[in-house]
Amino acid sequence: MRILVVGSGAREHALAWRLAQSPTCEELHAAPGNPGIAQIGSCHPVRAEDAEGLLALCRSLPIDLVVVGPEAPLVVGVADVLRRGGVAVFGPGREAARIEGSKSFAKEVMRAAGVPAAPTLSIARTPCVIKADGLAAGKGVFICRTAEELEAALRAAAMYGDRLVIEELLDGEELSVFALCDGAHAIPLPAAQDFKRADDGDAGPNTGGMGSFSPVPGGGEVDEILDLVHRPVLAELARRGAPFVGALFAGLMRTEDGIHVLEFNCRLGDPETQSILPLVEGDLPGVLAAAAAGSLGDHELEVAPGAAVTVVMAGGGYPAESDTGTQITGVHGAEAEGALVFHAGTASRGGRLVTNGGRILGVTGVGDDLAAARDLAYRAVEHISFEGARWRTDIALAAADGSKVGG
Repeated sequence: MRILVVGSGAREHALAWRLAQSPTCEELHAAPGNPGIAQIGSCHPVRAEDAEGLLALCRSLPIDLVVVGPEAPLVVGVADVLRRGGVAVFGPGREAARIEGSKSFAKEVMRAAGVPAAPTLSIARTPCVIKADGLAAGKGVFICRTAEELEAALRAAAMYGDRLVIEELLDGEELSVFALCDGAHAIPLPAAQDFKRADDGDAGPNTGGMGSFSPVPGGGEVDEILDLVHRPVLAELARRGAPFVGALFAGLMRTEDGIHVLEFNCRLGDPETQSILPLVEGDLPGVLAAAAAGSLGDHELEVAPGAAVTVVMAGGGYPAESDTGTQITGVHGAEAEGALVFHAGTASRGGRLVTNGGRILGVTGVGDDLAAARDLAYRAVEHISFEGARWRTDIALAAADGSKVGG
C-alpha cells in the first residue's frame, strides 16, 4: 500500500512513523512533511490545503490511501476533491468537518443527537467559557472567572471572527477520546489527556497543547463513551447526508453529573496522537483503509500495556509568536535515551536542523507505567537544546503520582 500523509506537524510525524512500521505499507509519502518524516519516507512540496496539487501528486505516485492530519484542509474540503478524483481518503468531507469548523454547528448536531454537552449561555457572564466559532488552532477558547478575564476574552476571540459560542464553565477531569469512523461504524483508540495551558500549574494562555499522556487513569471504558457520544453524532451526521469518515475527536469533561462534551474535532489530536500511537498495535494502515472504504466492520486495534507521556518543546515566544531559524541540537541524544522525538515545527537549512514554528518538538517516553514514561520523556528533553526553548515541567505529574489529574 502506498500511503500519503497530509500535513507537516508532530501529529503527522507520529502517523507516518506508525504507518511506516506496518508490513502493509509499501511506500510512505508526505505533503509537505517535515525533516522528521523525511527520515522515514518521501516528502513532497505540496501544501496541505492545495487539493488539486494533492490530487495530481496522488495520481503521479500513485497513492492507495491518503491520511489527512490537520483540520484546516479538511474544513475547506480537500477530502472531497480527492474522493471525487478516485482517491481513498481517511478524513471527513467538508460538510462532516463542520463538526470542528463551526462550534455552533457542533452544538446543533449534539442537541439533535441527544449528546450531553456543556450548556450554552445566552449572554456572557462569569464564570463562563468564550469560544471562537471557527478554527483557531486550539487557541480560540477562553476560560473566564473574573470580569477582567471576560473582557480580555471577548477582545481576543474577536480576532477569530464575529461569531462566538458562550458556555457554562464546567469543573471536572478532562479527557480526549478518539474514534476511527467509516461513516456508520466506530472503533475506539485509548483515551488521552492533553495540557492546553502554556505554563506549569495550568497557568498562562491556551495553546495548541503543551503535552499529553495515555492512558488516563480512571478514564473509564472508552467503548461506553463511544456509545454515549460518538456513535449518536455519527448517526446524526449520516442522517444529514454528511457521513463522517475519519477520526472523530471528542474533548470531554467528566463532572459529578457524568460526561459532557466540550468540543468535537474532525481529526486526531496534537499532541495526543504522539502519546496514543506508540501504544496501538495491529495493522493501522489496514484499519484506516477499511474506514476510508466504508467497511470498518469488525476491524479492531489492540492496545499494548504500559503508558506514554509526551512533552512539547516550544519556542520562547509561543503561543504569541513563532520561532524561525534557531539551530536545534541534541535530538539524537534524546533518541539514544529511548525516547521518540516527533518534529512539530522544524526545518532543514544547510544541513542543520532549525526551528520553524511555535511548537518545535514533541518528546515521547513509553514505559511500564506513567511514572516510567514521564521519567524517560523528561530525561530525553534535557538532551535537546535551542535558544529560548521552553516546556512545562508538570506534564502527567499528578496522574503519575496518583493524585487528582489536571490538564
